[in-house]
Amino acid sequence: MSGGHVGRSERVAVIGVGILGASVGCNLSRQGAEVVFIDAGRPGEGVTNWSFSWVNASNKTGRRSYFDLNVAGMAAYRELAETIGPDSWWHPSGHLRWAGDTAAEAKLLETAELLAGWDYRVEVCTGAEVRRRLEPALRVPAKTPVLFYPDEAWVHGRHLVGRLVGRAVESGAEHRFGTAARNIGIGPDGSVRTVTLSDGSCLDVDVVVNAAGPSASQVAGLIARHLPMRREPGVVTRLGCAQVPVHRAMHAPHIEIRPDGDASVVLHSREIDAVIDTGEDPVELARQLHEAAKHVVPELGNARVAQTRIAYRPIPADGFPSVGAVPSVPGYYEAVSHSGITLGPVIGRLLATEILSGKRDEMLADFRPERFPQ
Repeated sequence: MSGGHVGRSERVAVIGVGILGASVGCNLSRQGAEVVFIDAGRPGEGVTNWSFSWVNASNKTGRRSYFDLNVAGMAAYRELAETIGPDSWWHPSGHLRWAGDTAAEAKLLETAELLAGWDYRVEVCTGAEVRRRLEPALRVPAKTPVLFYPDEAWVHGRHLVGRLVGRAVESGAEHRFGTAARNIGIGPDGSVRTVTLSDGSCLDVDVVVNAAGPSASQVAGLIARHLPMRREPGVVTRLGCAQVPVHRAMHAPHIEIRPDGDASVVLHSREIDAVIDTGEDPVELARQLHEAAKHVVPELGNARVAQTRIAYRPIPADGFPSVGAVPSVPGYYEAVSHSGITLGPVIGRLLATEILSGKRDEMLADFRPERFPQ
């Protein structure tokens, strides 16, 4: 507890209520902290709602500690589903991935071998097997190797954020939605004291958690901290369809496809993200995504584009999360990460523990904010 406040619970402002903010706030609130959620928009409706929302570690093999953190994220989801019930948010149906040329195929198979060596479950199937056993609507060549990752999942991010915020509110959390944080007041001892909001109100707090996603560097700027972020836009399209023809998330050549409930499919493509800065119209980007998806799932030809959004991915400059205390400003913490969907529940748990007990978990050692000096 911060000095002078012995005998009462920590008062924590969580700025940004996407999957990371909601997870940290829910964990804190359930453990007795007084939490105030602050979001300029509505909870879960920012980048969380416009993400491919794929829970995985197979795409995180560049650094072992990052892979391990994502594996812990997957385990935390399974626990969360047991704790709060899976409802409409949790879809542990596995993930499929295949390539369109021999060089890319060799790379995928090499990754699969590496992952198997790290005890990560992966099955190598053929296109014919996948069509017979898992996804009859796919157009994938019969002999093409397809990787199936059975422990991966997709998440309905907005629904999950709603559940987590609801649980926090049951434990006494408050919220200020549709209000932005404008200022963070620092006391004479250099620690966090207040947060001023865009409606003019001022909250007395002991702790601020910066979980503001794409706006995290602006929030860091309120304490005169430089948090370098990548500028990485991504476009996601939702198709409305009478019947969803796919059962799980998949990476096909040039296009990623996943179900999104009973009447919707989500599309994303790194190749199409790469042309966003050339000034392509979102309608045209959506058309290209839909076109690519129809090649893989012909039934999607009958679907219509319902919504398209370009969102900025919250990625610190070196590509890795920034999670934990900033020692130069006691009471200020960061929870900023790409892969926020996979990492939300595990970061929520680890950061809440750190805030309430000061215990720094070894799993976050490589991802501390102090690697970005003031």
